[in-house]
Amino acid sequence: MTGLILKLAPHERVLINGAVIENGERRSRLSIVTPNANILRLRDAIHPEEVRTPVRRVAYIAQLVLSGDADPDEASPQLLRGIEQLSQVMTDADSRSLLDRASRAVMSQEFYPAMRHLRALLPREERLFAAMRQ
Repeated sequence: MTGLILKLAPHERVLINGAVIENGERRSRLSIVTPNANILRLRDAIHPEEVRTPVRRVAYIAQLVLSGDADPDEASPQLLRGIEQLSQVMTDADSRSLLDRASRAVMSQEFYPAMRHLRALLPREERLFAAMRQ
């Protein structure tokens, strides 16, 4: 994660190498220069009890890598398998583009962008499930 810039809102929390850090009263910007630091914005975190859908499951694996709770080398094949399975269901151009970007990010060991691209699929997944219920 060399060169990562975190822009934090007032009182926003972030997990860095296992420590929860809370921003102060003002917006701030942090430059993370340590490569391979485990960083996760807590506002982006998926809580374990929320992992009930296919997209959330795959995004959660990326989150575990970011929090330092999963080994990147072990998680990468799981992520790529999950992305491939999602691509068989989410066939529209926008979803395919997001899945492709997530896949490329995983192959580059860039797990934050991978998680971000997967999270962008959550509203689409919700719509698919809603349409199935009707």
